[in-house]
Amino acid sequence: MFTTRPTLQGTFGMVSSTHWLASQTAMAVLEDGGNACDAAVAGAFVLHVVEPHLNGPAGEVPILLAPAGGEVRVVCGQGVAPAGATAAHYRGLGLELVPGTGPLAAAVPGAFDAWMLLLRDHGTRSLPDVLKYAIGYAEHGHAPVERVGETVETVRELFETEWTSSAEVYLPGGRPPRTGELFRNPALAATWKRLLAETAGAGDREARIEAAREVWRTGFIAEALVRQAGRPTLDTSGERHTGTLTAADLAGWSATYETPVTYDWNGWTICKPGPWSQGPVLLQQLALLPPELPPYGSAEYVHLLIEGCKLAMADREAWYGDAAEVPVEELLSEAYNARRRSLIGDVASRELRPGSPGGRPPRLAAHARVAAAEGAGFDALGVGEPTVAKGPASPVPGEPAPSPDGGTRGDTCHLDIVDRWGNMVAATPSGGWLQSNPVVPELGFPLGTRLQMAWLEEGLPNTLTPGRRPRTTLTPSIALRDGVPFMAFGTPGGDQQDQWQLHFLLAVALRDRVRGGLDLQGAIDAPNWHNDSFPGSFFPRGMRAGSVTVESRTDPAVVEGLRRRGHDVTVGDPWSEGRLCAVARDPETGILSAAANPRGMQGYAVGR
Repeated sequence: MFTTRPTLQGTFGMVSSTHWLASQTAMAVLEDGGNACDAAVAGAFVLHVVEPHLNGPAGEVPILLAPAGGEVRVVCGQGVAPAGATAAHYRGLGLELVPGTGPLAAAVPGAFDAWMLLLRDHGTRSLPDVLKYAIGYAEHGHAPVERVGETVETVRELFETEWTSSAEVYLPGGRPPRTGELFRNPALAATWKRLLAETAGAGDREARIEAAREVWRTGFIAEALVRQAGRPTLDTSGERHTGTLTAADLAGWSATYETPVTYDWNGWTICKPGPWSQGPVLLQQLALLPPELPPYGSAEYVHLLIEGCKLAMADREAWYGDAAEVPVEELLSEAYNARRRSLIGDVASRELRPGSPGGRPPRLAAHARVAAAEGAGFDALGVGEPTVAKGPASPVPGEPAPSPDGGTRGDTCHLDIVDRWGNMVAATPSGGWLQSNPVVPELGFPLGTRLQMAWLEEGLPNTLTPGRRPRTTLTPSIALRDGVPFMAFGTPGGDQQDQWQLHFLLAVALRDRVRGGLDLQGAIDAPNWHNDSFPGSFFPRGMRAGSVTVESRTDPAVVEGLRRRGHDVTVGDPWSEGRLCAVARDPETGILSAAANPRGMQGYAVGR
């Protein structure tokens, strides 16, 4: 079968990420004797530099780790709502939704501490060893991808008139970064160099990492973050607001380890972060599948997956969050999903239909009910975690406002690594992007905006609640075969992540093996699609009932078959759906493999 690139195979190490510089950085760490965790940390900090429109140190990251011979664990790098971030406070400001930008939307930053926890407990390299690559690119420059400049151009006026600290970094000489020219972020380089200087006398490797975590929580970095949160900032509400983040919030939070949520399907065990993410959505989509599937790629097959996704996403809206207990076991049970599966008919549903696990009535936010009934508008300034897929007519939040030359505002990042010892990491860094908040002038990076995922209505699982995590769309995956870690994968794309990942997983599982190995690249390259029949997770949280977007490479007979079944099909560009990454290890042969998405023109796999 023709693919855009080969599925890489080797025995030493494999990396796949959404930017070639991060992939090669991680590979350099493996070549230097580091393991997958060392490589992931180094690659992640490079992603902060080279994909600043997609992630930053003050954003968030869920990490899945499968240590060689050990149990799969989740490292939760999703920070909580600050103590002052009550729904009542925001409603008292006249808000119905958390703004999509600005300090009111900032949770306690989680990414930095999560990477430090992974490095301390599972890595082998020192703090200077893993930070030197990011420092080098920030200080001496890198050639930016086109989307960095395109993103900056969409917010140029805001930077020039309001967020002037961002203009100092991202409008050097009065214009956005350009490909073919070196772009530098000296403030960010200075932050990491000062961090290394202040922790130099801390002691051994682990002690120095702990000292760095303390500097982030209580030292000069924390002080600068709190100052920034207190600066009145124009946000998507059209007003200037100060945030709620305090020194006590930063000092009191740290990343944690958790047990993943899992589901067994046809010999595979899929591991995901818990329902503070949307990870269980992928698992429930598997649980909703009938014992016998229609032919792969047929209109009947695509219809079945779309309708199953609608049901799982409706349950996400009603039941997922960190502010109440989530009935995960019931949501993934065979009996529950057999009842839900019976709702799938031959015609596309246009209703938001959450279920009643344990007989409990579902409760949707009022805004979600309105969005389901009427649809909601799209505010380009409020985009949070856009896909690479859509055009300006869509009201779905989290999608990009294209620039005149067709460029988009980007999305999130992803990173997968497997090393020669069998350690495996999957991570989806996001948030703290350049269009989320003004750059903290002393640090060179902005605060995040993840609180926009939470509702301001009381009593919901995802109500904005101090000390609780806003539900995130970030959802990396690790798959086991017969109980052994086999594959790590994931994608950027907000609400689309667990749609695209399901399509990829089924392509791998149903096609099985090509040319003696897993056809990872073929599964990534296969025509993809997504639907928008649920309230989006990003401000202003609209939906389009019945909408499905497919790549133009999709068989026209499939498109026509979907339309006959009542789907509103938009045919997008040929390479527009998804930015998947994947690595794998065959436990029988020890052969490693990797593949990366050609969409977006910057994801690469490397390995040997």
